Amino acid sequence: MVILKEFFSQSTYAMVILPLFIFVARVLDVSMATIRIIFVSRGKKFLAPILGFFEALIWIIVIGQVMQNLGSIFSYIAYAGGFATGTLVGMIIEEKLAIGVVVVRIIVMKDQCQIQRRLSEAGFGVTTVDAQGKTGAVKIIYSIMKRKELDDAIDIIESCDSKVFYSIEDAKKVNLGVFRTKEAIPYNLKNKFGIDRFHRRIGKK
Repeated sequence: MVILKEFFSQSTYAMVILPLFIFVARVLDVSMATIRIIFVSRGKKFLAPILGFFEALIWIIVIGQVMQNLGSIFSYIAYAGGFATGTLVGMIIEEKLAIGVVVVRIIVMKDQCQIQRRLSEAGFGVTTVDAQGKTGAVKIIYSIMKRKELDDAIDIIESCDSKVFYSIEDAKKVNLGVFRTKEAIPYNLKNKFGIDRFHRRIGKK
């Protein structure tokens, strides 16, 4: 930061360069913090500490600059703005990475087995349990899958019944199980590229 002061005037440095540096650095360290917390919940024992190291290093640098420029309101705004933006960026990155395994639980009327058949045909492992609901006999369908395959499963479920009840939970650890392979993915799912899914979900809001 001392080098930057030599190339810019005092006012430009205090009002533009320093706040911009604080904002970008804060986005980086808060993004890392968000992803690190998610990695901890997923049981990623090696990735979480590495992110924690760089997160703390960046934070120390940023807070040092803020403490040296306590009279600059722009530094405060950049610090808070970077925190908010970093939280959002971290969530977006984690969503794109789609790390981990989830458990999908679907409850259908006992005579509605189309969802079970469609999920099986798409290569998902499916387990069904007979149960009793408020209005009568039902089936509970369980399926464990990788998070990156969740959107495909939801498309199948909602295409069978848009009003069906289902819930999704994170699975911290899975031992064995049936997971979908590339060979088991139907051709029409391989070539969707998420376009139909995007328009369908926007229309529901």
